[in-house]
Amino acid sequence: MSRISIQNVCKIYPTQPPVTALDHIDLEVGEGDFIALLGPSGCGKSTLLNLVAGFELPTTGQLHVNAQPVLAPGPDRGVVFQEAALFPWLTVWENVIFGPKVQGLAKAEYEARAHEMLGIVGLQDFKQHLPVQLSGGMRQRVGIARILTLGSRVLLMDEPFGALDAQTRLTMQELLLSVWQKLKPTIIFVTHDIDEAIFLADSVYVMSTRPGRLQEKLTVPLVRPRSVADTASEAFTKMKLDVLNLIRHNHG
Repeated sequence: MSRISIQNVCKIYPTQPPVTALDHIDLEVGEGDFIALLGPSGCGKSTLLNLVAGFELPTTGQLHVNAQPVLAPGPDRGVVFQEAALFPWLTVWENVIFGPKVQGLAKAEYEARAHEMLGIVGLQDFKQHLPVQLSGGMRQRVGIARILTLGSRVLLMDEPFGALDAQTRLTMQELLLSVWQKLKPTIIFVTHDIDEAIFLADSVYVMSTRPGRLQEKLTVPLVRPRSVADTASEAFTKMKLDVLNLIRHNHG
């Protein structure tokens, strides 16, 4: 069964003149799939993510998560932005348990889960730190742990590592792969970095310039689990060339 089902979705903003951000999007994302949306700035990648998150509603078409229509945000879908959006006055621990605490979930249950997730993202020793005391990469780890503690089975990631330096970005990519390997959430990952898309995802969807359409689905030929060494492989290089040619052809 598809975890996420998008059928003939369009998004038109009623400006003067109207702007068609997304045009006839059809996408099925299965349980535990890891897909990347790849395309130039302004092609509607983030708009599509916002629709799945429930921050916006489609102008036309159907959008379901777990066979339920998406009408609003919900704890089943966690969103990771480029900035971690933590509460600066709360500690790492308080940030991570904030969601389930506010929802009134059983303390024993969410605290055990929070400890587990902080372990998975490697922040057990930083529970009492404030966000200002953490690096950018560590703040993103807190953001990921917070969503996983909520029990979100769908992760929507909007260029989450785009503001990080190259070394930290690679570390975070490896961390995300290990999180996916352990927990198998369904992930939609938005990026305009071809290497990142291929390294992380099972499938890469190349989007056109506005109005955004899904031009092509490419299956990543790398086996899992993956390592940095895979980025030097012949299969990786060939797929990167395929994507570049596709983008050049579509936007040329």
